[in-house]
Amino acid sequence: MNPLVSIPISGSQRSSVKEHLKSLQQNSPKEHESDLLQAIRNALRGTGVDSTSTVHSVCLTTQTDPWEEEELTWDETTVVSSCNGIVRKKWTFGLEGQRVQWASIGWMEYSGKIALDHFAQSSTQPVKSAPAEGTFGPFFHSQATKPVKKKEHRTRVSAVFIFLRNFGKIYLKNGVEFTFHLPYIVRKAWPLSPHGVLVQRVLVPGEIAEDGDDTLPTIFSITSPFQEPGSVNFASGIVGGPHVTPSLIDETAETGTQPLKYIPATEEILWVSHRNPASPFEIIVSVDPGKRQLAIWRYAYIRPKDSPVLLGRDGAKNPDAERKKRASMPGPGSRRSSMVVPPMPEDHLSPQGMPVPLPEVPLASLPGMPPALSSTTTMESITAFHQQSQGFGQPDAKKDVPRRRNSFTRTDLTATMNRMVLNVATSTGDSLLPVEQARMKNAIWLERIYVNQLNEPDLKEFRSISIALFDHRWDHKHERSLLAVCLPVQQKVTIFVLGVDKHGRLKATPTYSVPALSIAPVRATRPNVWDLLIHKPEKGLWILTHGVQELYVAFSSQTPAGGPPLTHHGRIKSLANESGCSAFVTVNFEDGWSSHENIDLLPQDLLTQQSLQMLALTLPSITTFEIHRFFFFFWSQKSFRTSDGIEWDCFVQALYTFFCITEDTAPGNTENPWQALQASSSSPARFNEDPVFQVLKLPQRVHSPSPITKVPIDKNSDLYARLIVTLYALHTLGEQLRLLVHRYACLLRLVPVICRLAMFIRPEWADYWRRLCPDALAQTPWPSAATAPVEDFDDTIPVWPPDISAILFGRISNPEWKVPWLNAFELAERFKVYPSCAYGHLDPLSALQRLSAVVKCLADGSISRTSKRAENAVRAMVQLGIGEDFISKLPLGIASSLKEAARSCQIAPPLEWPAAAYKAIGREDVAASVTQGPDLLSKDGYLSMKEYTNPNRPRRTINQIVQAAKIATAGEVELSTGVELDLEEFTSVRFGQDRRLDEVARMLCSSTPAVVKHVERPDVNEHEQAKDQQHQVLRVTERTLALAYGRAMFTFGSISTINKETFKIPKLEFAVKLQPLGITVVPELAKVTPEAVQWGEFHNGIAAALRLSSSTTTSIDSSWIAFNKPEELTPEHAGFLYGLGLTGHLKELFTWHTFSYLTPKHDFTSVGVLLGLAAANLGNSNQHVTKMISVHNRALLPTPDVDLGVSLLTQTAANAALGLLYMGTKNRRMAEVSLTQISRKDLVQQDITTEYREAYTYTAALAFGMIMLGKGTTIPADANLLQRLTLLIHGEPESKKRPTFDINLTSPAATLALGLMYLRTERQDIADILAIPDTPQSLHRVQPSFLLLRTLSRSLIMWNKIIPSNDWIASQIPPAIRKGIENRSHYSSTIADAWELAYYNIIAGCCFAIGLKYAGTARQEAYKTIIRYNDLFTRMVFSNGPSFDYRIKRSAVRDGLNLISIALSMVMAGTGEITCLRRLRYGYGMYSQTMAHPSFKYGVHVATHQALGLLFLGGGRYTLGTSNAAIACMVAAFFPRVHAASGDNKSYLQALRHLWVLAVEPRCLIARDVETKEITYLPLKINMREGKEQGQTQLISPTLIPDLDRLVSIRVDTPRYWPFHLDITNVSSHRESLIRSQTLYVKRRTAFLSYTEDPRGSRSLFVRTRSSAGDAATLDFPQLTDLKTHPAGDLWEFITSFSNDPLFLAFADHFCCITGGTDQEKLFNTYCHAVLYDSILQGKPQTLQSHLTLFRYRTMNPTSRYFHLRLQDLRFTADFYSKIFERRFSGRSENNPRPPLIRDSTVYGSLLVLDRQLDEIRTQPDFLRVLGMYALGQAADMDRVMSSYFAWYLQRNSVPVSTLLVILQDLANDAFNQCFEAPAPGGCDDARLLNIGIREVLHATGTRMTTVLGSGWSVRSLDEVLRIWRNHDVA
Repeated sequence: MNPLVSIPISGSQRSSVKEHLKSLQQNSPKEHESDLLQAIRNALRGTGVDSTSTVHSVCLTTQTDPWEEEELTWDETTVVSSCNGIVRKKWTFGLEGQRVQWASIGWMEYSGKIALDHFAQSSTQPVKSAPAEGTFGPFFHSQATKPVKKKEHRTRVSAVFIFLRNFGKIYLKNGVEFTFHLPYIVRKAWPLSPHGVLVQRVLVPGEIAEDGDDTLPTIFSITSPFQEPGSVNFASGIVGGPHVTPSLIDETAETGTQPLKYIPATEEILWVSHRNPASPFEIIVSVDPGKRQLAIWRYAYIRPKDSPVLLGRDGAKNPDAERKKRASMPGPGSRRSSMVVPPMPEDHLSPQGMPVPLPEVPLASLPGMPPALSSTTTMESITAFHQQSQGFGQPDAKKDVPRRRNSFTRTDLTATMNRMVLNVATSTGDSLLPVEQARMKNAIWLERIYVNQLNEPDLKEFRSISIALFDHRWDHKHERSLLAVCLPVQQKVTIFVLGVDKHGRLKATPTYSVPALSIAPVRATRPNVWDLLIHKPEKGLWILTHGVQELYVAFSSQTPAGGPPLTHHGRIKSLANESGCSAFVTVNFEDGWSSHENIDLLPQDLLTQQSLQMLALTLPSITTFEIHRFFFFFWSQKSFRTSDGIEWDCFVQALYTFFCITEDTAPGNTENPWQALQASSSSPARFNEDPVFQVLKLPQRVHSPSPITKVPIDKNSDLYARLIVTLYALHTLGEQLRLLVHRYACLLRLVPVICRLAMFIRPEWADYWRRLCPDALAQTPWPSAATAPVEDFDDTIPVWPPDISAILFGRISNPEWKVPWLNAFELAERFKVYPSCAYGHLDPLSALQRLSAVVKCLADGSISRTSKRAENAVRAMVQLGIGEDFISKLPLGIASSLKEAARSCQIAPPLEWPAAAYKAIGREDVAASVTQGPDLLSKDGYLSMKEYTNPNRPRRTINQIVQAAKIATAGEVELSTGVELDLEEFTSVRFGQDRRLDEVARMLCSSTPAVVKHVERPDVNEHEQAKDQQHQVLRVTERTLALAYGRAMFTFGSISTINKETFKIPKLEFAVKLQPLGITVVPELAKVTPEAVQWGEFHNGIAAALRLSSSTTTSIDSSWIAFNKPEELTPEHAGFLYGLGLTGHLKELFTWHTFSYLTPKHDFTSVGVLLGLAAANLGNSNQHVTKMISVHNRALLPTPDVDLGVSLLTQTAANAALGLLYMGTKNRRMAEVSLTQISRKDLVQQDITTEYREAYTYTAALAFGMIMLGKGTTIPADANLLQRLTLLIHGEPESKKRPTFDINLTSPAATLALGLMYLRTERQDIADILAIPDTPQSLHRVQPSFLLLRTLSRSLIMWNKIIPSNDWIASQIPPAIRKGIENRSHYSSTIADAWELAYYNIIAGCCFAIGLKYAGTARQEAYKTIIRYNDLFTRMVFSNGPSFDYRIKRSAVRDGLNLISIALSMVMAGTGEITCLRRLRYGYGMYSQTMAHPSFKYGVHVATHQALGLLFLGGGRYTLGTSNAAIACMVAAFFPRVHAASGDNKSYLQALRHLWVLAVEPRCLIARDVETKEITYLPLKINMREGKEQGQTQLISPTLIPDLDRLVSIRVDTPRYWPFHLDITNVSSHRESLIRSQTLYVKRRTAFLSYTEDPRGSRSLFVRTRSSAGDAATLDFPQLTDLKTHPAGDLWEFITSFSNDPLFLAFADHFCCITGGTDQEKLFNTYCHAVLYDSILQGKPQTLQSHLTLFRYRTMNPTSRYFHLRLQDLRFTADFYSKIFERRFSGRSENNPRPPLIRDSTVYGSLLVLDRQLDEIRTQPDFLRVLGMYALGQAADMDRVMSSYFAWYLQRNSVPVSTLLVILQDLANDAFNQCFEAPAPGGCDDARLLNIGIREVLHATGTRMTTVLGSGWSVRSLDEVLRIWRNHDVA
């Protein structure tokens, strides 16, 4: 019998949009068209394409939601996108002049931004010579790799594809649009997986018959908007399953070593599948009319290579033959005329809506422009000129070739294919490649898996063939799908099985045929598996489900809402599901009416779903289907209602019907209306838990037990075997429901069914469930052998069912206890059943399986360490998705094991864990340290959680917020002074409450008038006073112009976010306010040169740009930079560009923007852009930047003598830029160029055009040194360079009459270049070249300042010999000079001056070398050594001497002091050390000394301000590195040349003074509380590496940490915070995290205060007096006391002082602030106070819910429906903490014990309260009667209350089942009779001793035969049973 399932019908229309477009066509006025015009239109549209008047529609269903159906509807001019009938978007193409050929919905891979890499300076050209690892520091490498990671990110975006005649449109869902050219007419398109569309072009009939050449492909794929459509190629084999990345069997096909095989052009695509919920297989079905074949293909997307592979390019081939082959190619008129085309840019498509100018891209690809190739412009005409120029044919050759008659030119298609081949950007000069030598980048490959011949009738109607994928699932062996192909002419459906064989290839096997007119896939019976709806001829509708099982269905005869009955429309004509995986089916009737129907037969009840899924995993296919069919039949009779348990009742009825079980019902009491009301509804059972019913008197419930009738049953039948499996399956499902507290209500519905089935097989199983749910089968006596409806029981299953609680307990307690786990997939194998697997891999026991996997880790006997087992368990929890939400649904005892495992890992979690694992154990601090990005230190970045949770703080209303916003928007924007750090949160902790930062900001501020003290002289007149004031103002102005140097350092990286407005640069303020006069004086403009002001503005712009953090990359792009460009170029904006380059932001600048800056040849802008671009591309040899530098450097041009037309100052900057760009690359070409420029011939003579020749020489030397940085070796090439440098240092031989270079220029420059080239090489022979003269004669031949550079260069070479001590400095001074200094009074003044000048310069050079080596280390030895000489030189500078010679020496000392003060700040960079600040502040205030001491130049201010800025670098967040690149940049930035004025660049280029940015490293370690997000003080133990030894130091964060190359580890070791260990050396993720963020997230323990709130630790909770809420005893035995509790306000202060967790605040607010109330409420209030105090003290917020659960267990009603389930949980918890925790979780075995989360005394206290209540019950006569009958195996009848009490007793005492008790009684009697008075040794004369022995045996036997927890059968209960047995025997 196949009962009919009646399905309701809605009668909704298929598509309202489609009907709307049809009505528009009908109502629009029609213009008369001639036959000729119609023929032309049809020819343009293409052959075989539908008429333009047809309205088309396609659908696509998302993979996640089958109910969301996207529909695309179009006619010839309009395309409408809708979803479920709601219009979302509409496009009209009436103005384009072309008709819509086709449209499709699909997906497109999108990287999130337009690919404009080749327009920017970055990553256009790969780095040819990567610098060595040792050149740059770790922070540089981390920043260099960031853009690459971002570029690789791709996402799949929903897209709409619209194809017109010769161009197409792609509209992404995120709003981005693309336009692309189409060289062919599209016939149809289908979406592909994972993205893209499959396109088939129109094939003209005459095209196939043409001159025997191969027909060009007709099938293409569009997988990227930035590439041409690629051809779809034939693959010999594709390997890979549905969840495996596919690959080709023949790898040579992909790599391009063999020619491609195209799909035959005659193949016509019928149907294409994409990866969707119906099936993951990717299938194409096509028909070849010529061969009369229907083919099934498998397609695969394989990402193409980045560049084409050349075929046949062999260098050994004969070049003449190749030349002849190329010359023999036909002319432009032939069909191969466009085989050679110019290479097209890769991104020839541009997204519309993004206004990006693309001057280097073809104009047609710009947004809004027509396509590049139209119907009137072909590739033939474009390539004709190229062919003529290359000699390919004659210009008039095309006259002899007849024109094609096709609707499109073949040249168009061929040219497009050529562009596919050559779709890579080639550099200038690359030759054009013939198409035969290249491969197009195809992404879609096809493999034919089945071919079937079609007969003539089917072939004529092949377009009406319908295909569907359905029933994809795992069938217990492999994963497969079913493919249905319906031939409407034959009226037959053939079912194919699609599966992957053992070799990984997809196979299609025909297995089943059924008559059918039409088919449609539907999601009808299963949530994860699609079925097939079949319309059979003359037999109506059927659903193929569970494979090919047929379910007879029919639409109900009810009239649809708002329409006529179905009979009015006639019979069903066809079915359709266009998307293939939609939840809707289109039903077409004979009269043309269509209905959009949803055939949804899925039960909404979760218990019903899981029961059906369990049966599918354990029963055969036919059995599962029959039960499912019965369910549908009974449910359809209920009109598929989903309310009030109807679905479950229908399932139970179907189950009983299949197994022929008639449910016995007790006779109802029809005379009692109350009983009738109770029997008519299930509501009374749900209201049993309501407290109101506890105090109301209910009518007496009459208990009428069902009669017991014995039923014969055939135990050998298959039906009985299936019944056993069904019982086991439902029991297993019930065991899972026991583990989920929120599913207890479902368990109460399932248990009666289990008990009902068990009574036919094993009544003991019903006994098991009655103990947990006494209300099950309440109308029947207690389950036992006496009450079972059958006499013989099954022996294939155990007497006592598997108990999941006992299994979990036993496995954790004893790993050797090998009890099998409950697994749904293993049940069928256990009973030797081949399961249906109708739901595939869908596991109804997923929660149980996940929990079992975690418990397996806890019960792993091979691991002895507790911590290791816990780590494995936590890792498994994270992998399985077990989080706090899942654990909260588990019973208390089972959840406790998981919580204890997580607690075990809290102290010392593993170092390699993912962030989710750290969060799972409550270590959010470690997780944040692993995952957080760069730390934002803006003042509004974080707000403390206390600001939100403080109830005493009034919150702002909406009106207040609106008013504040209005005031903010209406007011003027506050002008920036340029010294704001906006880092109050950081600086308040870093520098405490002192005012040092404010003082430095005041000194370095240049945007407000300076306030100085003016000394009045009464003896002078007003004119002289005004003159004095003007002099003083001019000195202050000179200082103001130098403030930008220090301000740039001080505010470096202080702005992390910017808006889209113009960036404000603070203006320079030269006005001075004189005190005490109170007047403001402005300097005279004539005395301040314009050049000086311009360079001051240049540095001011640099300082403003350097405020932008290098991590601010999201908002700074080329458009933002161009937006800030002024109308006329200014020095200020030039400096701003240079600053952006130093921070790396100028790398985003597009090429055309760069040209717009360089074209005007504005010196300041040219300097800023060249140096900025080079700094942004430091060391990467970028070719674009190299070309820009080349046009500003004569040596890089082909003709070096050409006049560049740029100033020598710009050429000087180009030299430096070249060194930066090629730093550390050892590029021989660039090094040679730079070395040549040191001795540039036209700079030998000084004139007005060569005033910057000294600066030019120095920059050339620096460039050479940077290129060869630390790369000097002994190879001949380096030896040649060394020889040339030596010549430049010491000069040419004296025999040469006319020198070719000026040694005064080349010697210091070459000295520095030599030192950088051999940096850290420890080459003593090289250092000896730079020997310091030690005789007066030799000293007179060398300038004293040269000795400083020689000392510095020698130290750079002998780097490891630098020691921060006076002895080392003394060793660097030649003995003769030392002796001359000591005895200078004995020499003449000339000789003494030479000694002294040499001495001062050597000392300054040594201090600078020490500063370089120990930069950013704050090393005490270096600090003491340098500060000693700083004080010595300071005293010498400010001493007076009248002689001219003394002034010369003082000037040298002043220059040395400048360098020494900078060296001191280099060592202490970023520390803000107060002693250094005092000295620099003194030097800052000595500006007025310039009038008396002319040696105070502009350079003195520069050095002082640089030293100030270095000391507070970045507000104390940054310091200096010591990598090779950092050393070179610091040498360039602090080069010992003093500028005389602000505009002085003659001796050295001022712009290089800012290269210190490239040496900066963010090494300030910040400790941030992960909960409050506040920066906090934190003691840290840091291990460092000093050579081969390691040392440990203790610092307090925020603090500067050592160089990462020396740093070993960082440890948080304080009792106030959770411990954390950052292993920098061994764990790469820790090192990367520190480089990325420099933030250490910490978590404070709840019982302590932070170091800010409690510096001495005297306020921790451990030193406070006992809480007034009580102690731990309150948790064990809650009782009312007179203790005074916290009032609400004090309680809030108490909690927030010791914890940041808002859970504690919420707990206190809800449970601890109760005033008044009943005694029970007061008791609960006291209990919650104790819980809160205990949780805060121990830092365990996860126990709050646990304690509340225990309190609930303590006070629960024994008659509650859930009482026995909760009692079981309480027993599990008690046994876990008393018998397992100490051995398996406490860590005592590893000598690392810890207390449990919940004390066992607290659990046993709750259990004791219930035991006392049970003691009162077990003495009642009714109870003893029931227990006696149970112990004797008799039928025990009882009411509901007694049933609940009796189940409580049996469960609490673990009493064996009645069947076992009867057996034990008989065994005990037999043993007593056999042993009493029997002879020894088998007998015993003492009856008392014999009874004791039998009692012990009974206890052990009963415990073992019943699966229980750790307690076993209680002795007291055993004695009670023995007493019953004795009384029965006596009676």
